[in-house]
Amino acid sequence: MSISDQMMKGLLDGAILGLIAQGETYGYEILDKLKSQQFPEISDGSIYPVLLRLNKKGYVTSVSKKSMTGGPKHKYYSITDTGKNELNQFKANWHYLNNGMNNLMRSVNDVN
Repeated sequence: MSISDQMMKGLLDGAILGLIAQGETYGYEILDKLKSQQFPEISDGSIYPVLLRLNKKGYVTSVSKKSMTGGPKHKYYSITDTGKNELNQFKANWHYLNNGMNNLMRSVNDVN
């Protein structure tokens, strides 16, 4: 199933903030966690613009660190207090929207 770019943009911001709130992490690890949660249609290149945007907004900070496996450095992201506030707002909005959509969809008959 294809999900519109606009829907994905808004959802990715909240999803990525939520993952970073669980602890310091880097881009590829975020991608793996999203895929393991069956988050739809995530490509390698799609999360880095989101991380950059979240960083510019002050929701996350980043620091480069050596890889534990001896590979290239990774940019690790941590959530800021502003990011925690944004995540709490996202969650509240999500619950409100999700409840409304679930109520609406329960009342809609299947269309053939």
